[in-house]
Amino acid sequence: MFLSMTGFGSKTQEFSWGTVSFEVSSVNHKYQDFTARLPRELLSLENRMIMLMRSLIGRGKVKLTAEIAWNPGARIPALDDEGLMNLFNQVRRIAKRNNLEIPNDITSLLSVPGVLDGSSNVAEEAAREKPEIWDQILLSAVDAMMEMKRSEGSKLKTKVEADLKILQDILESLNERWKTANSEALEGLRIRMSSVMEHYDLDIDEARIAQEVALMSDKWDVSEELARLEAHIDKFRQTMEIKEPCGKKLDFLIQEMNREVNTMGSKVNDADFRWGVVEAKTCIERIREQIQNIE
Repeated sequence: MFLSMTGFGSKTQEFSWGTVSFEVSSVNHKYQDFTARLPRELLSLENRMIMLMRSLIGRGKVKLTAEIAWNPGARIPALDDEGLMNLFNQVRRIAKRNNLEIPNDITSLLSVPGVLDGSSNVAEEAAREKPEIWDQILLSAVDAMMEMKRSEGSKLKTKVEADLKILQDILESLNERWKTANSEALEGLRIRMSSVMEHYDLDIDEARIAQEVALMSDKWDVSEELARLEAHIDKFRQTMEIKEPCGKKLDFLIQEMNREVNTMGSKVNDADFRWGVVEAKTCIERIREQIQNIE
């Protein structure tokens, strides 16, 4: 399954006391990385929501943001009158002790944190008593994000398939060139060895020359690398069609494909073959860049 690690989804739910908005976004990341930014009323659900997202999303750096827009009159301020009076009496005592003007107006203390609590317990009670309400909102936001991830993944898959076709064509060219280059290299080696022996007036032992040519042939033979690269391409195509996220598996296969191509480049000196190797490495790199975005 081709799922992009980049996606965004949102869900808005209206209640009698206000509107709740959930937004879920995801970007590339090697592992699972989940964070949540919730209003105070929903903080008790943070772990629950992160665990729910972990069960639905594979790799990626995922961020959940929730906001509450309260309806007019829905948030009734709660006054801590005892705390306010204690604070007011402390201020008066300090003013008297330091020969300052003793304040008589208490309203200036209402802005002190904790004195006037402007929050409402409605959402907080719902979070505590009916957490499944918030689960459904989160699931809807995640579903919207997953739809975007599938859409982006489909586009990435099309690009990767096109590059795989190019890589397959390059592999076929390398196979054809190797058949010719191998024969040319072996014949060239045999001629050079015969020339050296003639130059130094040495006895020419055709069997010995054949043995040396065979040994050198083993050293620069790339038939196994070509076969393994073709097998990796076939496995890559099969993996692209599995029903589960396949990014990590494809990344491993790309590393193996790149290793085979590098080995071929180090073995063969033929100019045309080495240029084909460069084209193959370029194509593999394009594929690698694309699958870095796959979950």
